[in-house]
Amino acid sequence: MKTLILNGSPRPAGDTAALLHRLEKELEGDVLRVDCYRADISPCVDCRSCMKTVGCAVEDGMQEVYSYLRDCHNVVIASPLYFSELTGRLLDVCSRFQMLYCAKAFVGAELSLLPKKGGIIITGGGDGRPERAVQTASALLHTAGARDIFPPVMSLNTNTLPAGEDMTALCGITRLADFLSAKLT
Repeated sequence: MKTLILNGSPRPAGDTAALLHRLEKELEGDVLRVDCYRADISPCVDCRSCMKTVGCAVEDGMQEVYSYLRDCHNVVIASPLYFSELTGRLLDVCSRFQMLYCAKAFVGAELSLLPKKGGIIITGGGDGRPERAVQTASALLHTAGARDIFPPVMSLNTNTLPAGEDMTALCGITRLADFLSAKLT
């Protein structure tokens, strides 16, 4: 079992990290975690190369992500809420999924991606609403090949209850790990 985790948090020891640490301990198999704030991955520059040929013209750390994505079984998107949305840096990295869309829509190629399961982890300290972030994460997961997406795991009042102490979120992480570890049907 192989899992790709896209971490949109800038804080290595923050609330999102606490839930990801728990998930990684409970997951079976190999995990590639991309910390978007530290990754050498630029956003899509709309060069339109992928509209003519399969692949991305930008050579950076995303090439490893594309390779892993081809063979992985699971994709997880994790992010704190910034103005009720996924973080900008996570969206920068995920904008490179444009190549996946263009391969099918413009080149007519079927990428040989394994069918995947998806997971969404959202944290938030204040009064933001998660619906838009969940909708965006779901669209990104579908583009990445996720056919079945687990209900979002959220810890939304981290200003008063840190995610690492949020028993509802921690139980959700355990259920997410079980879901991702089961074979796709």
